[in-house]
Amino acid sequence: MELEITITSQELVKPSSRNLNHLPCHHHLSFLDQLSPPIFMPFLFFYHNKTNLSDKERSDHIKSSLSEILNLFYPLAGRIKNSGDVVMCNDVGVSFVEAKADCNMSQILENPNPNELNKLHPFEFHEVSDVPLTVQLTFFECGGLALGIGLSHKLCDALSGLIFVNSWAAFARGQTDEIITPSFDLAKMFPPCDIENLNMATGITKENIVTRRFVFLRSSVESLRERFSGNKKIRATRVEVLSVFIWSRFMASTNHDDKTGKIYTLIHPVNLRRQADPDIPENMFGNIMRFSVTVPMMIINENDEEKASLVDQMREEIRKIDAVYVKKLQEDNRGHLEFLNKQASGFVNGEIVSFSFTSLCKFPVYEADFGWGKPLWVASARMSYKNLVAFIDTKEGDGIEAWINLDQNDMSRFEADEELLRYVSSNPSVMVSVS
Repeated sequence: MELEITITSQELVKPSSRNLNHLPCHHHLSFLDQLSPPIFMPFLFFYHNKTNLSDKERSDHIKSSLSEILNLFYPLAGRIKNSGDVVMCNDVGVSFVEAKADCNMSQILENPNPNELNKLHPFEFHEVSDVPLTVQLTFFECGGLALGIGLSHKLCDALSGLIFVNSWAAFARGQTDEIITPSFDLAKMFPPCDIENLNMATGITKENIVTRRFVFLRSSVESLRERFSGNKKIRATRVEVLSVFIWSRFMASTNHDDKTGKIYTLIHPVNLRRQADPDIPENMFGNIMRFSVTVPMMIINENDEEKASLVDQMREEIRKIDAVYVKKLQEDNRGHLEFLNKQASGFVNGEIVSFSFTSLCKFPVYEADFGWGKPLWVASARMSYKNLVAFIDTKEGDGIEAWINLDQNDMSRFEADEELLRYVSSNPSVMVSVS
């Protein structure tokens, strides 16, 4: 269905009582932050109305708790300056939008359309400008609500973003002992440098991107793990097998082969917190991750042994991001910048065809209880990236939703692939799993 949204109010929510004389007026972004793309990360939470509170009372509750938690996460109320190198912690405030939808929430959940869900966010993902955080609260006719949160990727990765969201929720429900106090010292560990010649917007596109949601039930995931694990003592993980499966079906359905001279890559983010020596504290706020790049040794066909081999290859590339790798990033980042420039150049020239995966699996996305229960559903949205897959656990935690962003022509072939359809449910009702 086509979703109609009416904006009812817009305002800036400021920290309630932060003393500017005792906290830094600038937050310097780290080298890792500098390397992050200028986009918003979308988090979209759906909630039943389990209270007798009015829309205004729930809105006031969300805004007042946001104002309080911004005292701890104060850079999110500032503005990004100097070409994305520093955040002015000036308490300008968080962009907060309220809206009403012309339907019941069940109409969205019965047939969720990823390309319509963007209307529940107050931004376009590629139009970050200088704002670190945006929020939209949308009320449905039934009393349910959707909370759309956009965090600038220039300030944090998904794990840091969820630390903020869940700390905000903990304050809202009165469990202040569950709030995590953030540290904003990442730039001391990874000092910023001059990246003027590196375009971090490479890959962002505004045209012809279609997003589809595919759900892999537990039985399908386990079947693929069995197929692609080969004779390994350590079985392939869920994300490993789904990455290989989705990429192989994309290659087969869109008739890509290795005769074009192009280089195909599979890209996965790797959390650096436990790769470093010593570990980086869990409360450190920022982009504490880098990407593994796997160049498949062959264009795999229907052979499961080849897919198992690609799982091994991906795993080996991820292993390379270790304590030695992290130390090199901290001490001499020139080699890494040269590699990124080469990758960006190859992408722009059409020599490299990248397929990127990001995963929120096992992340605490369903813990965001603002006082009226945990979310009914947590969703992604349409992203402005070609060949991007986002994995999210189903609410039960045993299946995986794959939100896949492809060129329109590629998607029409991909979603009709018979082998793919053997393993997925294409955009099933959310109500089936939450009723």
